[in-house]
Amino acid sequence: MPNSNIEIYRLGQGNTTGAFRIGAVRYLPRGIRKEDYSRLGYFDIWLPQLSPSKALLKEYKTISDCAMAWKTFMAAYNKEIRSSSDAKQLIKFIALISVKMPVALGCYCESRSRCHRYILKGLIEGALEE
Repeated sequence: MPNSNIEIYRLGQGNTTGAFRIGAVRYLPRGIRKEDYSRLGYFDIWLPQLSPSKALLKEYKTISDCAMAWKTFMAAYNKEIRSSSDAKQLIKFIALISVKMPVALGCYCESRSRCHRYILKGLIEGALEE
């Protein structure tokens, strides 16, 4: 199995490693001009197909029990991504390019441990094993 070069970062906090930055978020940043996304450390490309759906994001925000919310969210996000042929193709593509160059997955979440980026990273790394 080839090794991947996949990193995680928070949008707007730049990227000092020189990785190709993917904005895996549903919504574009507000108040930022499109031509400034890369320069200001948001992303080099926006791929909303890899983010949770609008409905899932809304549902996740309404669950009060944090531990239960995260488990429910992880399962639902995995199901969404695995059922989308667009997302599966993008995951395979990112897996293949991550062998050749560093790739960084970005999101707005402050918490590194409770963000879809980690689930997505695992799915991308798993695609290398297929």
